[in-house]
Amino acid sequence: MNGYGLPTSVTVRGREIPIRTDYRAVLDVLAACSDPLLDDGARAEVMMRIMFPDRGLIAEDEAAEALAAAVEFIDCGHRAESDSPRLFDWEADAELIVPAVNKIAGGDVRALPYLHWWSFLSYFFEIGDSLFASVLRIRQKRASGARLDAAEAEFYRENRRLFGAVRASTHEEEEILKWL
Repeated sequence: MNGYGLPTSVTVRGREIPIRTDYRAVLDVLAACSDPLLDDGARAEVMMRIMFPDRGLIAEDEAAEALAAAVEFIDCGHRAESDSPRLFDWEADAELIVPAVNKIAGGDVRALPYLHWWSFLSYFFEIGDSLFASVLRIRQKRASGARLDAAEAEFYRENRRLFGAVRASTHEEEEILKWL
């Protein structure tokens, strides 16, 4: 996958299969991946139904390859390898993420009828000074055992509700890869 293009399909056994590329669809997949009420089979089925608008184009023996291709799309064409602790949750941290992304995008992305996942992520990766960035810095320090400075400790005490959002599971991709 090319970083300058915005793909709308994935390749499965040499065939191009259309996928849903709007950021909302991918966020729905990531929410399903971290849903403790779904087992691995249900998570895989949810991902297939969300990501592939014409599920009938994929034979049962192609499902694992299709899921792997969808994961690669979600990761912008890269395999994310990470041993670091998960510092945010797309769903639970939405109240922090949306304003930070909107600031970069120059408007409310939720009002757009369509925004490609890779475009959404490019905004997300550019988040700088924001409430979300402050929360992430403190979460990262706490996860690594680093000491918070006085201002960070006070912010943490006064805003505890912002710090309980991260679920205990590891990176979303690891959850998806268990199905393959």
